[in-house]
Amino acid sequence: MSDEINRKVINIFSGSKKGLPAKFKEKIKFYAGFSYVRIDKDQNGNKFNPEHLKKYAGKCHYIVRVMRDYKNETVLYNYDVPNKDLFKFIRSFEENTLDGTIVEIDKYFPEDLA
Repeated sequence: MSDEINRKVINIFSGSKKGLPAKFKEKIKFYAGFSYVRIDKDQNGNKFNPEHLKKYAGKCHYIVRVMRDYKNETVLYNYDVPNKDLFKFIRSFEENTLDGTIVEIDKYFPEDLA
């Protein structure tokens, strides 16, 4: 997704629901305990191409920062998690394979690194 679309979605969520204009209140939906906004078209008005989105997703990696206690110190662990393994990684916290508190998840593309 483009940065512009991401900013628009974040701006919609950043205001409280009570203080949002009516046009934004209609866009925010709630399901399974989470608020979401559905995006039907890209910023150019084109429908999304599933093959392109899958190719894009396959290239994504995430740096997941996890806070832990190590020798009575608070430390951060940075995990490199490919997109295809993100749910498996998060599930490992539920299954107590990994422990700690997820502090942040950043997306990056490894081939773009210098």
